[in-house]
Amino acid sequence: MTQLSRRALAIGLAALPLPALAQRPAAAPLSAADKALVDRATAYLQGLTEAKGRFVQTDPRGVTTRGELYLKRPGKARFDYEPPSGLLVVSDGGKVSIHDARLKTFESYPLMATPLSLFLARQVRLDQGVVISRVARFADGFAITARDGKKQAEGQITLTFTDKPLRLAGWTVTDAQGASTRIQLTELAPAPGLAPSLFVLNDPRPKNVGRAKM
Repeated sequence: MTQLSRRALAIGLAALPLPALAQRPAAAPLSAADKALVDRATAYLQGLTEAKGRFVQTDPRGVTTRGELYLKRPGKARFDYEPPSGLLVVSDGGKVSIHDARLKTFESYPLMATPLSLFLARQVRLDQGVVISRVARFADGFAITARDGKKQAEGQITLTFTDKPLRLAGWTVTDAQGASTRIQLTELAPAPGLAPSLFVLNDPRPKNVGRAKM
């Protein structure tokens, strides 16, 4: 697998800055019913302070990878990919770092340059500072498509929720070319007391190895 395709594995975790989407018209005001779903999702995400579960990631080429995830708001997340991927992605609240053990690479990006920062924020506000372009309903849940209204986070993210019980089921990140990477979550459950060390990732390479440029 090429380095470019392996780096694309992290897009679904919003670990790579996405290109700005093309000019979009302003989103229409939400209906009362749509706003009620957004408010419900916002309250749920605000209460999702510490959790762990599993994920299945599907990249734009249809390649799937699996692993374990840990979330600790505000700002912290860890995604351990199963072998043979060799990827470890960690957000420490300020930056997102990617270590590829197979390629022996290490890269870091600002968390605020990613759509994932929308629901890892200290105060989740899907009703302020966020442009919601669509609220879709399904038989067993709903989805909210949003982007950062301040344009700090480039790209677009669609959060998907189950309805009964209300639970974050996953998200899809779409880039400027329309390519989408999907994350499906399973076994997501509260996990109080997660170790702080889970959200620390330092460059493990020897100091004489070239560091990636941001």
